[in-house]
Amino acid sequence: VQLQASGGGLVQAGGSLRLSCAASRTIHSSVVMGWYRQAPGKQREFVASIRSGRDPNYADSVQGRFTISRDNAKNTLYLQMNSLKPDDTGVYYCKTSIGSGEYWGQGTQVTVSS
Repeated sequence: VQLQASGGGLVQAGGSLRLSCAASRTIHSSVVMGWYRQAPGKQREFVASIRSGRDPNYADSVQGRFTISRDNAKNTLYLQMNSLKPDDTGVYYCKTSIGSGEYWGQGTQVTVSS
């Protein structure tokens, strides 16, 4: 499966962005999909994940500001980001794991100016 992330950009602190991640084929709703990010000079970190039948998971740093969702009919994962902070700056990646395979999107840059 191929994942294509989009929607990043430059936004002022307090603003909003919505990221999208389009999958090349259907991914069953029971399969976990998630977002990760990597800030300059830092390791990649977990942001949020979602699967059917369970509440979404969020990193403490984004809880209450970000919302993850998926449209299974469109094979697309979303990340709605509100109240953005400069610390949210980084490259955002979508990811899924199917069987023994781990699949990452190419990343989309999010820059939040103060």
